[in-house]
Amino acid sequence: MTNLPHVTALDLELENGWLTIWFNQPDSRNALTAELTADLVATLEAVRQDRAVRGITLRGRGGIFCAGGDLKAFSRGQSGTDTARDSFEDVVAMSIRGAGMFDLVNTMPQVVIAVVEGAAMAGGFGLACCADLVICTRAARFAMTETAIGLTPAQISPFVIQKLGFATARRLMLTAARFDGSEAGGLGFADFLADTAEEIAACEVQIRKQVLACAPGAVADIKALILALPQLDRSSQVQAAAENFAGRLTSEEGREGVASFVEKRKPNWARQP
Repeated sequence: MTNLPHVTALDLELENGWLTIWFNQPDSRNALTAELTADLVATLEAVRQDRAVRGITLRGRGGIFCAGGDLKAFSRGQSGTDTARDSFEDVVAMSIRGAGMFDLVNTMPQVVIAVVEGAAMAGGFGLACCADLVICTRAARFAMTETAIGLTPAQISPFVIQKLGFATARRLMLTAARFDGSEAGGLGFADFLADTAEEIAACEVQIRKQVLACAPGAVADIKALILALPQLDRSSQVQAAAENFAGRLTSEEGREGVASFVEKRKPNWARQP
């Protein structure tokens, strides 16, 4: 039985093994407030090892995905009475906590979809870059605006580079360039483009159908290998891949999958969306 935490900044919907996480602070444009961030981390940690949860969708209420960091909170911190050194250390700690959230999304064993409507700015764009698949509307708006207000897209930069490649990520971060959903498709950010709620739903149903036909343990293991490979030299890649495959072939899922193929039946994990 999946146990979800009590949250106030999110709406959680769990259906047929798929968890939809709605960012639900539209008055703040679903910015990454302390409350929303804590709720998101708690929810992801609660389902991280739960193989009954096969996939996760991130979406935003109010027609906006996420406006990025909570600039109002930043402003309140700057106007306080703390010493400069205390303020610096507080910001470092806050940034490290943010990195933990991005890492958590990026390394979830389940397939993670980001559905982007409206805007995904700064940290919100970085968060979407941590997803495995992105669906966005052609009218969606994107930018890493940090340098335009004297800041840097520091903690999201590894995930932006991972998603877009070094040259494109470098250009967008240095110039704070704005682009829309149609351009996001050309940049390789959007895997699927949609114009209407019905088209978004159709895209997501198709993705869910594909994921629910796959073994959850195999999905978790290949995702872990995909993330590990770029940090390994070639001989280490070969060894890691061999151990990954051997673990799968000798696992309960591996035995069931081979048997189902030979017996020409669906494996026991296959579901309809």
